[in-house]
Amino acid sequence: MKYTRNILAVLITSAVLVSCAGEQKVDDGWKDLFNGNDLSGWKTVAGTATFEVVDGTIVGSAVADSPNTFLITEETYGDFILELDLKIEHSSSNSGVMARGQFDPAARDGNGLVYGYQIEADPSERAWSGGLYDEARRGWLYPLDLNPAAKTAFKMGEFNHYRIEAIGDEIKTWVNGQPVAYVVDDMDKTGFIGLQVHSIRNAEDAGRKTTFKNVKIQTENLESMAFDKDIFVVNNRLNSLTDYEKENGWKLLFNGQNSEGWRGAYKETFPESGWSVKDGELNIAASDGRESANAGDIVTTEQFSAFDLAFEFKLTEGANSGVKYFVTLSEGNKGSAIGLEYQVLDDDNHPDAKMGRDGNRTMASLYDLIKADKNARFIKPVGEWNKGRVVVTPDNNVAHYLNGVKVVEYVRGSQEFRDLVAISKYEKWDNFGEAEKGHILLQDHGDDVSFKNIKIKTLN
Repeated sequence: MKYTRNILAVLITSAVLVSCAGEQKVDDGWKDLFNGNDLSGWKTVAGTATFEVVDGTIVGSAVADSPNTFLITEETYGDFILELDLKIEHSSSNSGVMARGQFDPAARDGNGLVYGYQIEADPSERAWSGGLYDEARRGWLYPLDLNPAAKTAFKMGEFNHYRIEAIGDEIKTWVNGQPVAYVVDDMDKTGFIGLQVHSIRNAEDAGRKTTFKNVKIQTENLESMAFDKDIFVVNNRLNSLTDYEKENGWKLLFNGQNSEGWRGAYKETFPESGWSVKDGELNIAASDGRESANAGDIVTTEQFSAFDLAFEFKLTEGANSGVKYFVTLSEGNKGSAIGLEYQVLDDDNHPDAKMGRDGNRTMASLYDLIKADKNARFIKPVGEWNKGRVVVTPDNNVAHYLNGVKVVEYVRGSQEFRDLVAISKYEKWDNFGEAEKGHILLQDHGDDVSFKNIKIKTLN
């Protein structure tokens, strides 16, 4: 009897081992891009930084006087989910991961140029790791000012787990399980995977190392991981919303087809001339450069209290316009209606940029009150689209953004705000800018300016 029990135990144990072995061999859809032994399937381009295999990891070392260097896959990919671990040892070692990357071997006098989507690894105080940068092309698509909660996800001197989804025209990123960036863009549909060693400014930083491991990819039966938080989406589709945005309360203020939801500021209907809708753009035609003297401003039929408003605007040379909020239309003002204004202006060629006080009439400023603290590299030139955003929280904190970067912040109704109003053109209006709710306004300042992708979310 004891012998029979022992035989039975052996059989059961053998069955369990076979079962476990079988489970280990199940194909989970992931493919290793790095074999842990050598750099088969990869090549170095565009710079002279070095990559080598050390203890089952890829170690990139910075080299003085080298441009950005990339270790890129020989194979290209369309839709995929990529995961890897990345470690940076020093604050000088900015890095990143190319997703659907592109390479022009003839660029830079034959030295080659890598460009396209790059998911950032940023060890600086700015802390934009996981944000999306368009390398050597459009610049930042998703700075982490758009998702400040994710700035703490990246850990210096430790391996950080990156997850990158590129499915259709949607790119989503995670760092150490934290949702970071969500971009909808269709400029590149396929490309290589690339690992970056960034150029260095100081020769003493030569030899600084960035380490990569566990690089793997899925290309079939892709299942997108849900973002469990309300992450701002940079959506470059024309006048449309993703399902994620709709589920989180966003709606379009401009449908791209007609003037539905808008009317003249002091009219019952939309202006018969001056404003037009064509090719998905809402345009105010040039007239004589005067403020609201031709077609006039337009306002939303709906009013808003706390909200997140995003829009894009395109200027012609020397143009002036504005996006106003908390517009009540109760002041009886002649000309442009009164409200808090996100300035839309060609700073280089319109005289208003040099008026006011300390630059408080320049692009993205709170007009005549607070100057936008902006870097020239984040401003798109005349003829290109700039992205504006105004966020008003229920506690009256207000922020202006330009191309994803926060440039103005203030509190409506605070003493500091009222002191600014008292020395501005608005001092003659009681409780200026403190209305409980108001319209959104697009300004006619007599110049040719276009708008698109205007969306809003009510905040509770």
